[in-house]
Amino acid sequence: MKNMKKLMVAAALATGVLVPSVFAQAPPPQPGVEVKRLGYFEGQWKVETESKQSFPAFPAGKYTGTQTCQWFTGGFHLVCRSDVTTPSGATRGESIYGYDPLAKTYTLYNFGSSGNGSFVRGTVSGPVWTWNYEGMVDGKLLKVRNTATEQSPTSATVKSETSLDGGAWTVLYDGKLTKVK
Repeated sequence: MKNMKKLMVAAALATGVLVPSVFAQAPPPQPGVEVKRLGYFEGQWKVETESKQSFPAFPAGKYTGTQTCQWFTGGFHLVCRSDVTTPSGATRGESIYGYDPLAKTYTLYNFGSSGNGSFVRGTVSGPVWTWNYEGMVDGKLLKVRNTATEQSPTSATVKSETSLDGGAWTVLYDGKLTKVK
């Protein structure tokens, strides 16, 4: 009986040590071309936009700041941190960009120091990135369409448009991104 217990302990230890090492030998997955496409946004960017209209938690006026994006371990997600001065004061935000191969869309999780947060899906066609969001505001359907258009490896234009309850699209803000590092 004593030998049986020793064998069971030895087997458990061997399994606990050997099984993970067998799995560790498999090559890790590699990011695909779609994920690598997000690399355009890697680095530090100067943000300059102007809001054309006031919107809840988004007052009209100039917005300036920086956004710094770097790859998360493994290279499947781009993590961005922003510090922006707005007409109502300073704000911070974080975003996590990725790619969903099943839905064949880009993913973007945003959250900010003002308590806001959202999940949106996006696409890219040539130099134009398009991100779409839908939500409810005061019982009405709000649609938001954000675009970033690559002008060069170090500059892009950005625009956000909104449509409330099926109404016409109006520009919320537009501006530019300039890569500084």
